[in-house]
Amino acid sequence: MNTQVNHVAGSRLDSQGITPAAAISATRLLLWSVQRELWENRSIYLAPLAVAGVTLLGFLIALIHLPSPLQALMAEHHLPESEVVRQPYEFASGLIMGTVLIVALFYCLDALYGERRERSVLFWKSLPVSDLTTVLSKICIPMVVLPVVCVAVTAATQWIMLLLNTAGLVARGHSLATLWGNLPLIRMELGLFYHLFAMHVLWHAPIYAYLLLVSAWARRATFLWAFVPLLGVGILEKIVFNTSHFADMLSYRFSGDKAVVAATAGDFLFNPMTHLTPGKFLGTPGLWIGLVVAAAFLAAAVRLRRYQGPI
Repeated sequence: MNTQVNHVAGSRLDSQGITPAAAISATRLLLWSVQRELWENRSIYLAPLAVAGVTLLGFLIALIHLPSPLQALMAEHHLPESEVVRQPYEFASGLIMGTVLIVALFYCLDALYGERRERSVLFWKSLPVSDLTTVLSKICIPMVVLPVVCVAVTAATQWIMLLLNTAGLVARGHSLATLWGNLPLIRMELGLFYHLFAMHVLWHAPIYAYLLLVSAWARRATFLWAFVPLLGVGILEKIVFNTSHFADMLSYRFSGDKAVVAATAGDFLFNPMTHLTPGKFLGTPGLWIGLVVAAAFLAAAVRLRRYQGPI
């Protein structure tokens, strides 16, 4: 009898276009959860777009006020043509990338804490979405969504800057050879993508996971709970042992292995004989240790989210 009722109920759901919760794949639930994060946290894409808009406005004002930007800058600072041409484009890339990193850090601190503070966690837990899927959707924002947003916004900004610069030079009757011959935008964007994937995705993974863990545990002042204990450990080590190994470890995790990722921000963009070294990066022990630590932090965050209620 129960089998017949379930069959009839399932037939009615199918006829109405309603998919049973058990039939929804884990991948689709994860995608829906990521879409929910984008809907609830518009700063993920609005902040980089706002910075890009301000950058373009400043670049346009500079073009208007400088009758001959390249010649004026070279004469004033005694810099080579290639460096003068690339400076504003590199500045725009760095500004957008820094904004994305700040958004990622603050997002992770509020991702699980915010839903407990607003008591919306009760509603989200009533849906057929596991705690694992929820935590994975939140870690996808700093490790997948924000790098993609950064590359897209940076590329669009730099190409718009190139068009504005080209129009300004043509309007004043200047040659375009200096501009187009010293600005390898494709190469710069490739370097940016590799840098984001290597540093902001893989290398910074334990940082994002740690902040998510704090967000799942803390009942208030997540920023203080995230950074004050780290500062306290460093100070205690210095007082007791007169060493700074913990501080050096944190600095190494934040800044990365310079020998491995230097090509992404240095010679790779300017020297055509320089090549990226993904093999060397993937062979770094610190990378895999960090990923293991990140997995442990995420597992702890999933467990805390399962048992932590609203604040």
